[in-house]
Amino acid sequence: MINPPYHASNDRYESGMKYERCGKSGLLLPRISLGMWHNFGDTTPLARSRDILHFAFDRGITCFDLANNYGPSYGSAEETFGKIMQTSFRPYRDEMVVTTKAGHDMWPGPYGNWGSRKYLMASLDQSLRRMNLDYVDIFYSHRFDPETPMEETLQALVDMVRQGKALYVGISQWPYEASKFAYDYLAAHDTPCLIYQGRYNMIDREKAKEGIISQAAENGVGFTAFSPLEQGILTDRYLNGIPAGSRASIGKFLKPEKITATLLEKIKQLNSLAAERGQSLTQMALAWLLKDKEVTSVIVGCSSTAQLKDSIGCLDNLTFSPEELDKIDRILF
Repeated sequence: MINPPYHASNDRYESGMKYERCGKSGLLLPRISLGMWHNFGDTTPLARSRDILHFAFDRGITCFDLANNYGPSYGSAEETFGKIMQTSFRPYRDEMVVTTKAGHDMWPGPYGNWGSRKYLMASLDQSLRRMNLDYVDIFYSHRFDPETPMEETLQALVDMVRQGKALYVGISQWPYEASKFAYDYLAAHDTPCLIYQGRYNMIDREKAKEGIISQAAENGVGFTAFSPLEQGILTDRYLNGIPAGSRASIGKFLKPEKITATLLEKIKQLNSLAAERGQSLTQMALAWLLKDKEVTSVIVGCSSTAQLKDSIGCLDNLTFSPEELDKIDRILF
């Protein structure tokens, strides 16, 4: 049977998605963005990836977050997105914010890692080919390179915009002082930094403690949080231990020894509080991030449309009482 042509939902912008201005730019981002780190590579059936991307866009998710080495295998998440761009999304390209990154290892040898101009420029060209795009909306330096001069990395970002290969640029996981240098350099070269992408969630609050989030806001830069569910810990996945097939059972990105009895008890208490709020634990964890307008968007991953639907449901209640916030802190810390 031939799949019917894709037609986006007519009410995709009236389905409940909320949008937030990214820093001091003209760009609005959906409060929920779809991340394609784990579940969209060549080990996942294309039909499943297509269904999730269609579901996302039909519900107002316009931002799709990728990187050169997302998969598995490296590059295959971008290839998946490129196939769906060709077969489904091409008429809607101007409604989308497509992001990619480079900075982590991608190919062998000295030119496929870190932050050199050679690596970043080559990586973006490869990403555009894989995704069947003429440009990306946001290109990120995926991590700070302590060996390459910051001017070289940042000038590469400037030149990507000048060449028309990226509309905006951002940085991810850069430390505080380097971020300040980046904001100043990019602004001085008429390519202001649009957004900072950092790991941030109820459990891991380092980006707030380090001043990264407030620093971004002070410089007119948006902030988007990745790993908002702490690799699935802030969901109902581990309430009864480590299930087969979970990230903790595989042990690559989430080690099973992290799922301690103490942590499980905390998660159960959070789950009870979420139920009192009429939310799933997933929804409460995302709402906790989005209660603060300095967090422009959160990047959620998923392996099914049901998971994504649950995540989007957080938007129904982003308000916390002082007592609820205090209880969350007492549970976790």
